[in-house]
Amino acid sequence: HVQLVESGGGSVQAGGSLRLSCTSFGSPISDRCMGWVRQDPGKEREGVAAIDIYGKTSHADSVKGRFTISKDNAKNTLYLQMNSLKPEDTAMYFCAAAPGMLPGRRSMLLAPQYQYWGQGTQVTVS
Repeated sequence: HVQLVESGGGSVQAGGSLRLSCTSFGSPISDRCMGWVRQDPGKEREGVAAIDIYGKTSHADSVKGRFTISKDNAKNTLYLQMNSLKPEDTAMYFCAAAPGMLPGRRSMLLAPQYQYWGQGTQVTVS
């Protein structure tokens, strides 16, 4: 059983920064593709960023140049550094773990590809 626990959300002004963390319990993140997905009420889930077992990353066009996904396999923790935040980044951010590897950068950003989900952490930008 995989349990994902996020932290680091909060409220910031536009232009500010936040760093989200996600620690995995029960399974090493080194064995699977990991991602961040966000959802605002009334909108569809949006894959924000993902990282595979080799460290290859994929970022949505809406966050490229502003957000950076990374991981620390030794700490079994996934990160999302968010800079130059905009009001449209406001959403609940979820950490997600895929069953294993995902084929290609495009599929890494598809929410239905992920099997395990954290409880989410709210990010509000005003």
